[in-house]
Amino acid sequence: MKKVALTVAVLTLGLAACQDNAADNNTSTVNTVETEAAADVNSADLSADNALDAAGNAVEDAGNAVENAGDAVDNAAENAG
Repeated sequence: MKKVALTVAVLTLGLAACQDNAADNNTSTVNTVETEAAADVNSADLSADNALDAAGNAVEDAGNAVENAGDAVDNAAENAG
């Protein structure tokens, strides 16, 4: 009787291990896709932020160049006079 019970237990575990887990696999795939999409959005957001920062810096640098050119003109006029 013990051998039969043991055989039934082993067969039950074997069948449990072979059961279809397509739903779990599908859920895992969906979670992976969502995680990757979120990472892509975060990366794009960071890239956009960096581009805006670079544009702002370029505008600021241009303003400084104009100011420096004005100072150079003033200095040249002052030195000439």
